[in-house]
Amino acid sequence: MPRTRRQKSEDAIYHVMIRSITEVPLFEKHEDKIRYLNKMREYQKQYGFKVYAYCLMTNHGHFIIDSNGADISKIMHGLNFSYAINFNKINKRRGPLFQDRFKSKIVDTQRYLITLSAYIHNNVLDITGYEKCPEKYKYSSLKVYLGLEKDATGLLDEAFIMQYFSNNVKEARENYAKLVYICDDEKIKNELEFQDEETEYRSDRTIIVRDFEPDEILKFIEKETGIDKIMCHVKNNKNSKIVKALASLLMRSLCNYSCKDICKVLGNIAQSTVSRLCSIGVELISTEEKYKNIINKFISEHRDSKALACT
Repeated sequence: MPRTRRQKSEDAIYHVMIRSITEVPLFEKHEDKIRYLNKMREYQKQYGFKVYAYCLMTNHGHFIIDSNGADISKIMHGLNFSYAINFNKINKRRGPLFQDRFKSKIVDTQRYLITLSAYIHNNVLDITGYEKCPEKYKYSSLKVYLGLEKDATGLLDEAFIMQYFSNNVKEARENYAKLVYICDDEKIKNELEFQDEETEYRSDRTIIVRDFEPDEILKFIEKETGIDKIMCHVKNNKNSKIVKALASLLMRSLCNYSCKDICKVLGNIAQSTVSRLCSIGVELISTEEKYKNIINKFISEHRDSKALACT
């Protein structure tokens, strides 16, 4: 049977599910779950998407992802491929890990968004020992929603959903906890099954329109770093490496460019090199104070012409 065409929109919120092939656990050890979330955070820094909720089980995982102008397929394919390569290497195995492609469904209403988040957190109730305390499960975002722990990965934006429950933080957490427990209903679960959807939920979010030109990126990096953009074409030089790493990261994030596209801009480098440069770029914005806000600063300076307000 041919695959159904995936319904996508650059300003959509998605329910995303990943699952392993039947005979292999997707997360064999607790460390695997941590590794997947950390890898997702790395991709988040590259693509600027938002995560509103998640839950990782042994053989599958659920997420609510706001693509924020990025291509959800590029995000998930890259993330899952990277995780699978690492998983196979650690476990000395070969072959596919994920069951076909990831599944995704566009979130089309506010009600669906709220109920879906509770359904995802409710998954834990099926695990022995967590039937009455899903908030204690380490690999779900519920503990952050209820204020029991801080988000250690920096991955989560729980405030977007919690705003619908009360302006008072304590009341919001109490109301949300009640919803998680009453969401264990077959009718509700059936409503949340994966089907192809053509509708989408739009709120007052501001979406990044990712159609910037590479030259805009290069000029901006030149201004911010004080390093001439011509260094992008110079090999084996520290300044060249910084410029190319930041340029690769911003082009991937804000121009919606593939590694192949970036190769053409930088000239005479392999796609694997671009991938490594993006990782170096992520490290730079994570560890170097002067580069931490470089993506947001670029967006802010170009907001008038490139931002799309969803109403």
